[in-house]
Amino acid sequence: MCVGLAPRERLIRSAAAGVGNQLVLLGARTGRDGIGGASVLASAELGDADADKRPTVQIGDPFEEKKLLECSLQLLDEGLLVALQDLGAAGLTSSSAEMAAKGEVGIDLDVRRVPLREADMEPFEIMISESQERMLCVVEPARVDEVLALCEKWEVGGTAIGTVTDTHHVVIRRGDEVVGDMPVVALV
Repeated sequence: MCVGLAPRERLIRSAAAGVGNQLVLLGARTGRDGIGGASVLASAELGDADADKRPTVQIGDPFEEKKLLECSLQLLDEGLLVALQDLGAAGLTSSSAEMAAKGEVGIDLDVRRVPLREADMEPFEIMISESQERMLCVVEPARVDEVLALCEKWEVGGTAIGTVTDTHHVVIRRGDEVVGDMPVVALV
């Protein structure tokens, strides 16, 4: 168990809010590492003969994690974020759906905007990748440049990848092509 104290006024929710607000992905580039990690490895033991499970193992980077942590804290301290959510199991799929559900809104994402480590990734791979050191935040459009400037200061990737909508759907696009459209309630 972990117990801590925090001033209420410094807390931020992970509920997406504000139709038209931007979704900004912070941190490391998205790769194929971690795809299916939570579902495949949750109770598994790995040995030398398990090389075929390698893509499901997330590759952590403590230095990138520290930069992302410090950047996130400064973004919060400066009041630049509407919402903030980490990317865990099922990556962008779960984090965006959870944010939309908590805020009772929809999310529209363009996978072409997601910074990748591997150029030939399919939309479903981008959406379920569990690459480490990534956060998803909601930012008012007028503050996106300030957020991206702080990301640059901390040498943390920051890219606007989508928008908060009133559709109650998670819509995934590859440019102008819709490659996924699900009601938020079906995903959470």
